[in-house]
Amino acid sequence: MTVLVFLDPGFPEGRLADGSEPQLMATDLGATRGDGIFESMLAVDGKPRKMAAHLDRLGSSAQALDLVPPARDAWERAVATALAQLMLQAGPGEAVVKLLLTRGAEGAASPTAWVAASPLPAGSRERTADGLAVLLLDRGYDSTLAERAPWLLLGAKTLSYAVNMAALRYAKANGADDVIFTSSDGKVLEGPTSSVILAVEEDGVKTLLTPELESGILPGTTQRALFDAAEAAGWARGYGPLEPVHLMEADAVWLVSSIRLLAPVTSIDGTPISSSPALTEELTSLLREALSEA
Repeated sequence: MTVLVFLDPGFPEGRLADGSEPQLMATDLGATRGDGIFESMLAVDGKPRKMAAHLDRLGSSAQALDLVPPARDAWERAVATALAQLMLQAGPGEAVVKLLLTRGAEGAASPTAWVAASPLPAGSRERTADGLAVLLLDRGYDSTLAERAPWLLLGAKTLSYAVNMAALRYAKANGADDVIFTSSDGKVLEGPTSSVILAVEEDGVKTLLTPELESGILPGTTQRALFDAAEAAGWARGYGPLEPVHLMEADAVWLVSSIRLLAPVTSIDGTPISSSPALTEELTSLLREALSEA
């Protein structure tokens, strides 16, 4: 079940469309070239979580692609319309909300923008509760490339996810669940659909660490929400540079995303690493509390 709402100037609250019928032009550059951007966020009982942060990141991605997105309030109204319709069809519960923006049909003067809302698939988090076996895969560029080559759109959330999906298929074909990308100069980057977070405890001080944004990774909205909540709860926090040895020596490692939340990593390249159900429970509680705020 998917509810579609297109951001159409003639429909101030968004134009509802039949999610079971074709809606996108075959010449849309988002479909033919992956020329577009998107955001995925969680909604609970009809209320989106951290939408402001997602709209901020959508704006940054749009700027990187020289796209002019609809106004923030137009997105907010379309999301409200989509979630209200989804609540009517599916009732309360958790939902996945996607904001999508393409350059539009080839030759068109305006972009294509829409919201897609659907119930959170059953078992989405349960499948990762026991931990993930992860492979380290080389992304093929060094950690300084983002600054030297802005046209590569590193750090933008584009529709061009073919490489990310290929990495996940490679992991599953080789007995793993997920991937952590590394740079050619040996730095930890991110997962195909997630941020990387690790915890270390030394002299009674608990610290969360994540790779530095300057390495060309996507700024994680969930990672930031967790860091803010953890700092308020007395944790220290820091940003890389991180290397694989830091993952192997950490007290716990997680892949973090808006929909999956915290997924603990239990092995890397076939080698078991430390994990902590207690820390996972503590940080999940902090994250859920943070996500309950507007």
